[in-house]
Amino acid sequence: MAAGDRKTFSKQLVALLVGAALSTYSNGFPAAFAQDALQGLKPNVSDDQKLILSANELVYNKDAQIVSAIGGVQINYAGYKMVSQRVEYNQQTRRLMALGNVELVGPDGNRMYADKLDVTDDFGNGFVNALRIETADNTRLVAETGERVGGTQMILNKGVYTACLPCAEKPEKPPFWQVKAERVIQDGVKHTIRLEKARFELLGHPLAYVPWIEVPDNTVKRKSGFLFPSFVTAQNLGFGLSVPYYYVISPSSDVTVTGTGYTTQGFLLDAEYRQRYENGTHILRMAGIDQASPGTFTPGTSDAEKDFRGVIASKGDFQINPRWAFGWDVMVQSDNNFSRTYSLKGLDYSTKTNQVYLTGLGKRNYFDLRSFYFDVQNADPNDVAEKQQAIVYPVMDYHFVAPQPLAGGELSADVNFTNLSRTHDDFYSVAGFDRFRGLDGQTSRLTGELEWKRTFVTPEGFLITPMLAARGDALALNMTAPPTSGTGFVYDGNYDDGNSATRSMFTAGLEMRYPILGTTANSTHLFEPIVQIYARPDERLAGALPNEDAQSFVFDATNLFERDKFSGYDRIEGGTRANVGFQYTGTFDNGYKLHGIFGQSYQLGGQNSFDTADLVNVGADSGLESDVSDFVGLGGIETPQGLAMAASYRLDEKSLAFRRGDLTAGFQNDDFQSQLIYTHVSAQPEYGFAEDNDEIQAKGSVKFKDYWSVFGGIAWDLQDNSVVRKTFGLTYEDECTIFTIAYSEKRDTTAETASDWSIGARLTFRTLGDINLGGPVDTSTSIYQN
Repeated sequence: MAAGDRKTFSKQLVALLVGAALSTYSNGFPAAFAQDALQGLKPNVSDDQKLILSANELVYNKDAQIVSAIGGVQINYAGYKMVSQRVEYNQQTRRLMALGNVELVGPDGNRMYADKLDVTDDFGNGFVNALRIETADNTRLVAETGERVGGTQMILNKGVYTACLPCAEKPEKPPFWQVKAERVIQDGVKHTIRLEKARFELLGHPLAYVPWIEVPDNTVKRKSGFLFPSFVTAQNLGFGLSVPYYYVISPSSDVTVTGTGYTTQGFLLDAEYRQRYENGTHILRMAGIDQASPGTFTPGTSDAEKDFRGVIASKGDFQINPRWAFGWDVMVQSDNNFSRTYSLKGLDYSTKTNQVYLTGLGKRNYFDLRSFYFDVQNADPNDVAEKQQAIVYPVMDYHFVAPQPLAGGELSADVNFTNLSRTHDDFYSVAGFDRFRGLDGQTSRLTGELEWKRTFVTPEGFLITPMLAARGDALALNMTAPPTSGTGFVYDGNYDDGNSATRSMFTAGLEMRYPILGTTANSTHLFEPIVQIYARPDERLAGALPNEDAQSFVFDATNLFERDKFSGYDRIEGGTRANVGFQYTGTFDNGYKLHGIFGQSYQLGGQNSFDTADLVNVGADSGLESDVSDFVGLGGIETPQGLAMAASYRLDEKSLAFRRGDLTAGFQNDDFQSQLIYTHVSAQPEYGFAEDNDEIQAKGSVKFKDYWSVFGGIAWDLQDNSVVRKTFGLTYEDECTIFTIAYSEKRDTTAETASDWSIGARLTFRTLGDINLGGPVDTSTSIYQN
């Protein structure tokens, strides 16, 4: 063959290989499922790509002007691979043909099989017989014939699509689901896919039929149209059908309008508008309903008192520059429970946190400025709980680490500014102890703190870390002082009723660690004794100032070695204290792992901050209120068989009685998964818990047949001997389909929700989409959500 002929033949083989690949590949074609559909684009391959051709025989018929590669033809080009029994190029008709057991593999792993492949050398027209396509993600497309017309359309006749693998024992058996269509037409100009006489089949039986439908192909990212409907059923709402419509406004904006009809409450309209900018996004959402039967709700609740109910929400997130971000998330609704009652996704939290923020993040510093408004969603028509929440405007945090060492150590700084107000007092009594969780009025606090520390390593292996810290606070006080007599609530602390206050704290500390590494023939063990001593004056104005951010306090092994164990800035740990303990980690060659922490804290001198008066008695019965603290620890074991156990505990320092902790045990293998959690909290009347709290939570799932599993969970209050939450359900999951149905129920003693029970179901066809009934179904965590 002349060199020129070989060059021409090489180019045409390239055209055949690449053109056929991109003219016939598909990632799916059904109507609502064809976002990744037939492609008909000209390949983008550089001219310097090399083609490798291997065949038993290469024949050039000069009279007929046909070039043929015969027998065991293999072609590699630009990541494409093709094998065939025969490949021909007709120079007169300018057509390329591959015959006999044609297999084409693309760079993405997709495979195409055919008996015959015939295309023009410009990819404009072509024909394929007995087409079968298998994609890298195990989707399959089969068609009797395929034809490319006019360079813009690809037509498949009698096509079948599925994402299910064929049965290994009975390949002729229909897949779990498949979609069939008489004709599938992909238009490369309109970028649409038209299905004619399409039907969806489940286990070989037709379930849905569509005379024709036209959808965008995978080159179109956004196109207006109806989305999958969903279903919901719940107590007091009835059965509901939601139909969403998606509308493209511009390349950077769109809107989804969802109409939901409830058999009991009527029609709910929900619209969400989204706008994308170069540096961020904005979402505006509005929803409303004119309730048809508000009387079905519990009388005296906000759900029962209003006919028309609605909400407006806005959320924005913007990246000002690579280091600074700004945004907001706010919601306003007609009453305090609308979004939660109707389970509006993203707005149905028991407490919706409205906020505006500005955040900056550098290599060695961090800045965060936020304002908060807490929208408590419950069925109380007087909205008492929300009115008792503080309005924060703003809270600012700044952290800085000096770039250069100071005296060989690290110098860091923290600044916090908090300004808040409250319109209603939050007073209540537990077991005869009055607690003042929030005071009416306004307060501002500015806190600054410097810390220096350096670690030395001695020749014997000791790690010695000295540290110095200095902190100052300035407060502006404009809150109503708690009552000290003559009312139903009395505060017996020394509350500062002035207009301003200042305080300071200086700390000198020393930490010593001695890691001890032990090894055996089949294990490694690390023991690390730890001793800390912090010397500082007594906490100034303890219990005399508002406490807003340090109300939550749990003493356990996780904060045993903290310099200041309070959870916020409003309280400061004072006095001289020592923390002593050790931690251990063990690993074994057979796969077992152990870890643990154990220790105790000692008040060596000065006033114990955890044994002083406080508006909420934050240190009462905490285990730190005495000079010698309770013992705290945690430990766990992991086994290669799938069993894991962990425990956290606090033991009385005298009697070793179990004061607080939890035990978690879990087991997991291919057929069984389970978790058991036991939690115990001893009574802390001064801190707001009048009785012991003991609860068991259990959940698990069992795979009982191939792809079928049952799951369930329960939360049991041992003190009341009652079930708090429970759920159970059934799920089916294979490589192409997931089906889950679950029943959930929880005890509601506060009338905070519209429903005590709900049913949720989800049907997912891989590559097609989801059909939902009720709320989201989570087989692993749904029973623990409030």
